[in-house]
Amino acid sequence: MKTLILTAITFFFLHTSVLAQVKGSVTDEHGAALPYATVTVKGTTRGTTANSKGFYSLTLASGSYTLVFEYVGYIPFEKQITITDKEQVLNVMLYTNDHLMGEVVVKSKGEDPAYRIIRQAIKKKSYYEHQTDSLSVNIYLKGIIRTRNIPKKVFGQKIERDADDGLDATGKGVLLLSESNIRLDAVKPRQSKITVLSSYERGNNMGLNFSKVTSFYTNNVAVFDLSNSSRGYISPIADGALNFYRYKLLNTYTRDGITVKTIRVIPKRKNEPLFSGTIDIADATWHIYSLDLMLTKEYQLELIDTLHIKQLHSPVAPGVWKTRNQILSFSFNQFGFSGVGSFVNVYSNYNLHPQYAANYFNNIVMKYDTGYYKKDSNFWKQQRPVTLEDDEKKYYAFRDSLNALNRNRPKAYYDSLRRHQKITVGNILWNNQQYRWYSKNHTLTYKLKGLVKGLEYNTVEGMALKTDQTFIYVPVKSRYQYDLHWNLRYGFENHHFNTYGTFTIKPKELPYRNRYLSFSGGKRVSQFNTDEPINALTNTFYTLFFRSNFMKLYENWFGSVRYNNRFENGLGIYAELLYEDRIPLQNSSGFSFFNRHKNFTPNHPEALQQIPFNPHQVLIGSLTLRYQPGQKYVQYPNYKASIGSDKPAFALNYTAGIPQLLGSDVNYHKWSLEMTHDKNFRLAGLFKYRIGAGGFLSANAYSIPDMKHFNGNQTFYNIKYLNSFQLAPYYAYSNTARFYAEENIEHHFNGLLTNKIPLFNKLKWNLVAGSNAFYVNKNQYYAEAFAGIENIFKLFRVDVIAGYQPLLKTTYGVRVGLGGLLGSAFRFEK
Repeated sequence: MKTLILTAITFFFLHTSVLAQVKGSVTDEHGAALPYATVTVKGTTRGTTANSKGFYSLTLASGSYTLVFEYVGYIPFEKQITITDKEQVLNVMLYTNDHLMGEVVVKSKGEDPAYRIIRQAIKKKSYYEHQTDSLSVNIYLKGIIRTRNIPKKVFGQKIERDADDGLDATGKGVLLLSESNIRLDAVKPRQSKITVLSSYERGNNMGLNFSKVTSFYTNNVAVFDLSNSSRGYISPIADGALNFYRYKLLNTYTRDGITVKTIRVIPKRKNEPLFSGTIDIADATWHIYSLDLMLTKEYQLELIDTLHIKQLHSPVAPGVWKTRNQILSFSFNQFGFSGVGSFVNVYSNYNLHPQYAANYFNNIVMKYDTGYYKKDSNFWKQQRPVTLEDDEKKYYAFRDSLNALNRNRPKAYYDSLRRHQKITVGNILWNNQQYRWYSKNHTLTYKLKGLVKGLEYNTVEGMALKTDQTFIYVPVKSRYQYDLHWNLRYGFENHHFNTYGTFTIKPKELPYRNRYLSFSGGKRVSQFNTDEPINALTNTFYTLFFRSNFMKLYENWFGSVRYNNRFENGLGIYAELLYEDRIPLQNSSGFSFFNRHKNFTPNHPEALQQIPFNPHQVLIGSLTLRYQPGQKYVQYPNYKASIGSDKPAFALNYTAGIPQLLGSDVNYHKWSLEMTHDKNFRLAGLFKYRIGAGGFLSANAYSIPDMKHFNGNQTFYNIKYLNSFQLAPYYAYSNTARFYAEENIEHHFNGLLTNKIPLFNKLKWNLVAGSNAFYVNKNQYYAEAFAGIENIFKLFRVDVIAGYQPLLKTTYGVRVGLGGLLGSAFRFEK
């Protein structure tokens, strides 16, 4: 037995290769680091990528190899090495392709030879785009953002720093860092799925926010994963590229028997979505060999100052070239936030003839393997193709120590969390106050909206104070969380005190389903139009300064039960049973700063004076079905998350006023059907629309809140562009008609047209245009058309509108609102 063991041990050592490391730096001829240079073992797909400082590290078994060092725009360098049991240091210097420059013949009055090459590349573009019907490829993704500065305030709001963010006092350091190994499977024309095999994330998964495959064979290049408003950028070899770019042949060189042409890409005009830089095209075959292109703020880059993209392509099969690696680096300096970032994609193991099971491609477009997050640091040391830098190692170590602390939270940890919370007068009055109680078994969060934000003035209550409070209870071991929203309101002129609460039960998992059951009750103040066409702040301003009391209110004791659920196929259901004991209100205050000779209008809408509003009770049942086909999901090990759909969304509502039961005084039935959609035409802009129809099947008994109200707007600004009529009065067209139709249409040109107008193009102000209309009958209809400018300071939008109403002259007006890159992201609370 002893002899057998010794023989086995001897056999093991004789047949086991020794692993050793070769490392070093890759620089140019002046000693400057070449970030993310590629190092490959010749004749194989094995290799590594240098980090941003040009440092690389590669572990190989004992033997002889030829290493190939490559960088876009530089001559590859080959070096034969022999791996033993000792670590080796191999520093490499690369020279630019200019040293291989061949003969470039340019006629004195002729066209630059680059144009002939580009025309040939354009002809072959479609061939290379559709060269393979399917493929599978592994991609290593690494994303990092380093901050240089974080301001203390933005727009007057204090920036709250997390004590555990790992940054220094000025906000400098590694903000986010993530690494992922994924597999991309794709079948033409538009089916694809990403499988996240492993992920090492500390901060946020931003490595997947950029396009996994950025193809320059398409007319419109998606550098970022497409959002609804993304225009994309025009490829230097797009079908109409000669209308946008000038070209200059810089260099001709031969590599591995392939003649390559280096062409300078020069935008013809600023303020177009265009690249600048160089693209290398293989002669005769006309495929992309490599590219080094840049986007800047002068070429419609938003929020980011500069964005550099480099690609190196290589053959994966005879005649088939695919991207081997892509490096995307950027810098930003906006609103006092400054920093740099990079996203590295390394592609390997291309399979051009994968076999997929039936129904492999479905509504799950990204799937996380069960153990994707369980790989430890040793796994990543062996698998990552890019060597970590010193600050990245420190960042991982710091985050891992925090994670370990969080997994073993002692009582002192929770006590520390509680002590770090601040309760301040400023938060209570304005900034919103939050306090959280921590324990191992649950968390309880209390939120108070700033009291000053709850102040308003109207002619019914005079000065009113509203407090919005929320309690959120989340048990650790329960599947559900419990929310209580509590509202208090007091009118100082009419001395009415109102309070109501809403208790909501919702699952913690499956957030995309938005499933909840809620119970509400109490006494409240409501607008006659439940869509609330004017908010409290605007009404306060117009009441005090212009003596115009547009908001019309009533009080009601109420109780309601609501249920909401959304299914995986895109179908959603919302049901509500509502009881109200409605109480009319009268004006009790006549104060304003100006125009005191002007009379306030009654609280009862003037256009509906013929419809009495006396105390009465209602019981109303409502059912809404929503459906948006084409839903896409990300599948995590324990739940799914929706990423939406690019298809139209439909909503069908049926509402009934139930007579007699609980003393209900209403008896009606009404319906509505609505379709909304945002259609991205990329360079041509974003088209949005909302069209709807509805009516009353019967209206035997009803009151003003039960009628159909069109959302008018008699103020100077608008925040409900796709659900309002910018110049229409609030209640003039309220009705119980058997049928009505309405539409809201607008097109956001997103730089189209205005990028050719001086000053507008520099300011990046964009054109928006559209129309709104509704029809009830030949005497009740309204139509308006508008044109405006948005993205003013990236926040604001100004429209000029012409509105037409029957028997009245055409009216004109100007409306100001929020629109553009940042403005369109704002959401307003009721």
